[in-house]
Amino acid sequence: MVRDGDDGDRCAMTGYGTEREAYLKRLRRIEGQIRGLQRMVEQDKYCIDILTQVSAATKALQSFSLELLDEHLATCVVQAAANGGEEADLKVREASDAIARLVRS
Repeated sequence: MVRDGDDGDRCAMTGYGTEREAYLKRLRRIEGQIRGLQRMVEQDKYCIDILTQVSAATKALQSFSLELLDEHLATCVVQAAANGGEEADLKVREASDAIARLVRS
């Protein structure tokens, strides 16, 4: 899948291109979990039950994030490293910053 536009600081191909449908399926499942949380609050469900479901949705998002990060490292960062120079430095910095955000979340 080629990215639209001429954004030089992005990968020419998305690393998740071959897994796009699987990723979308996972995100739809997570979306369903979030909608379920909304229903639980609307129905005045027990707080601990809601928190249990929040934990499950959070875990699902974390798992998705780590898999997407792994794909990014294996494609965009490896490609940039092979090209070398400033592009490689930028991709490593982006990945490092993304990892830091994930650790803090």
